[in-house]
Amino acid sequence: MKFLLADHTLDTDRRELRRGSELIAAEPQVFDVLIYLVQNRDRVVSKDDLIASVWDGRIVSESTLTSRINAARKAIGDSGEDQKLIRTIARRGFRFVGAVRTPSNGDEPAHPIGPPPGEPHEQSRPALPPSDRPAIAVLPFINMSGDPEQEYFSDGITEDIITGLSKLRWFFVIARNSSFIYKGIAVHMKQVAEELGVGYVVEGSVRKSGDRVRITVQLNDAATGSHIWAERYDRGLADVFAVQDEITEAIVAAIEPQLYASESFRARRKPPDNMDAWDLVMRALSHYWRVTRQDNVVAQALLEKAIAIDPNYGQALGVLAASHTFSFHMGWADRATTVPIAECAALAAIRADSEDPWAHHALGCVYLFTRRFDDSLAEFELALRLNPNFSLAQAYYGLTLSYCGRCDEADQAVRRALRLSPRDPFSAIYLGIAAYSQFVGSNYNEAMRLAREAIRQRGDFVGAHRVLTAAAGMAGDTEAAAAALQELHRAQPNISLAWIADEMPIMQGGELEHYLEAFRRAGLT
Repeated sequence: MKFLLADHTLDTDRRELRRGSELIAAEPQVFDVLIYLVQNRDRVVSKDDLIASVWDGRIVSESTLTSRINAARKAIGDSGEDQKLIRTIARRGFRFVGAVRTPSNGDEPAHPIGPPPGEPHEQSRPALPPSDRPAIAVLPFINMSGDPEQEYFSDGITEDIITGLSKLRWFFVIARNSSFIYKGIAVHMKQVAEELGVGYVVEGSVRKSGDRVRITVQLNDAATGSHIWAERYDRGLADVFAVQDEITEAIVAAIEPQLYASESFRARRKPPDNMDAWDLVMRALSHYWRVTRQDNVVAQALLEKAIAIDPNYGQALGVLAASHTFSFHMGWADRATTVPIAECAALAAIRADSEDPWAHHALGCVYLFTRRFDDSLAEFELALRLNPNFSLAQAYYGLTLSYCGRCDEADQAVRRALRLSPRDPFSAIYLGIAAYSQFVGSNYNEAMRLAREAIRQRGDFVGAHRVLTAAAGMAGDTEAAAAALQELHRAQPNISLAWIADEMPIMQGGELEHYLEAFRRAGLT
């Protein structure tokens, strides 16, 4: 369906907004807001209506809604001051008041696509157009226990996974009631994909036997029917609800990077001229997760291209900021160069989308490396409220707690990161952070063990080399300290006591002296 709005054309089928022949960039949620307002222009649309339609009823802040309305106005040449096309109706909501035509029927108003909000779709409905965001459906897990009384458990797992995936704001997750129409029905995956308009389907089974439960889960590409990822979880059932929470958390944490990886593969198959901002961010993330210096540079270039297409793309700005702080943490760039760039991008990310976890993670890193410890902790905590399964933010939250001397809390945080994502490409960094938290707690042998494992996984991770050298020095293991110091000099040629005092963001003077003394004992000058 096309709508002609003054000098703009809104094409809902192709999800394009054009001014003449020029394609106007719009974030997915902004596009959805605009479509909903145009389709329902014969009435005032309440804020609750917009939240139900665009955000599937999830909790949305007033600032986020306002920013999307303002962005929709800007996209069609309107503004909050003029309100020539999108008008705010005090205490009631918004209404599209501009003239609208459709090419097929002159000035007749177009009918909204699909049923009105709140009315269920019929199972025989035609296939839905694909979402602009990667869309995923979680089918009801099959109860393999042979006991109908156990249906509650398999249904509960399914509902919790739907809820957990819904927190990944860059993916469109089909609501529970739509997914559950397939409960107990043998249905082909392609039919589900067509009827729900999704590209991915999660399915699984639950088998309870005595005090044990086995859950199998797999993520499928609906277009090809191929398996992208599969896992099996065996657990005891001492506390059934704790087990349900643990398994749901593990599944959601595992599925998120698989979705990013799959979307990156799709993006790489597109000709470069056809890539939009989303495709560029997906490609950038695939490089970012490889955790190499060169890939980090490539990721930054792709993110800058995405931001050039859409300057208000919050996630692109957030990941760009994170990539710059990470380059400093890895010793690939100096703090004076990277941190100001990262801070500018992180603040822009939050202005663009205050509810993007990457934006708050990035700003948390900036505040950590500029020694604003309370602000850093607050940003990481907010990132984790927005996405509790964000293992990278969880690990850096642990790092910040360590630098604040709160070693027990730091250890819990980083172990949670490792539990959330045990096969994470960043696991060496997580182990290095865990090693430092043990050093702060004066558990030098454990710090050495964790640091060695981090180095085994990533020989170029200078942070782990520093912790191993310091822990060996404090443990009195002179031979290990000398060998570790030699490797540290190779990994970080500019290392010195002065560099540690100037560059390490350690909050308490006593803890900084603890670290410096460890290096003195290891032989560093």
